[in-house]
Amino acid sequence: MTTAVDRHMAAFASDIGSMGPVAVEGSRTRWDVGGELPPGTHLVKAPTGILEHRPEEMTVRARAGTAVAELHAELASRGQRTALARRGGTIGGALAVGENDLSVLGRGRVRDCVLQLCYVSAEGAVVKCGGPTVKNVSGFDLPRLIVGSLGTLGLIGEVILRTNPIPPTSQWVVSSDSDPFMVLRAVARPSAVLWDGTLTFVELEGYAADVQAQQNALGSIGHWAEAVGPPELPAHRWSLRPSDLRHLEQYALGPFVACAGAGTVFATVPQPLRAVSPTILALAERVKQEFDPTKRLSPGRSAMRSA
Repeated sequence: MTTAVDRHMAAFASDIGSMGPVAVEGSRTRWDVGGELPPGTHLVKAPTGILEHRPEEMTVRARAGTAVAELHAELASRGQRTALARRGGTIGGALAVGENDLSVLGRGRVRDCVLQLCYVSAEGAVVKCGGPTVKNVSGFDLPRLIVGSLGTLGLIGEVILRTNPIPPTSQWVVSSDSDPFMVLRAVARPSAVLWDGTLTFVELEGYAADVQAQQNALGSIGHWAEAVGPPELPAHRWSLRPSDLRHLEQYALGPFVACAGAGTVFATVPQPLRAVSPTILALAERVKQEFDPTKRLSPGRSAMRSA
């Protein structure tokens, strides 16, 4: 639905206009995901600022141009965080790409943390979708469609996100003799299980007693040592079915870090284009036609080509 807007969103919409190719330029953290913009594309900046944090409601309202690091620093002062990936970039960019955090098993998926979006349509109108709380959302969940669409359906200007508490204890451990898939069966709710083909890294979070119980459970499947954090991630993000991670030898990944239980792999080479059924392609084209009939939003990019 269209809605009354403040001057920041109005200025954002005015800059976007209603004609000509246009895309949002954030911090370019994931600039090449989904394809390259053609020359002459008008680049705009989303408004910035954290508008309202309601710790008791576990929600935060912020403008899309705000850095994820700034948002998380502010939330941390009140003992909370979000599911947005911590790899840098802006809130809008993180949502447009739809990348989950490494600790997705503990933080939740990024699509699930978006309660409300305020975006600018291809016609230059400001549109609000979703609701400020979970119980207020009814009908089609449009924010889930916008997240991960790479700015091809609407240009995000403001969001309301679900937050979650920062656990009192967090510990990374590493093993050279443990099966990462056994970890998922041995430990209740690890926040992350990473595997580079040789080493298995696990993030344990919760109350101290719970983390100790998790460490004890890990001891039944291998030898573990404390780690300072997760391994360094290769540049390219692949999206696979979680079951495919058991058979990574079929892919030419180079050095990699796989997120067991999540289906995400970080590799040294880009993921090849995947075969997509004609039915899905036709559906994607119909959705694009409804949201952007002149194909002016983020031209040259397609979620069909992104991981």
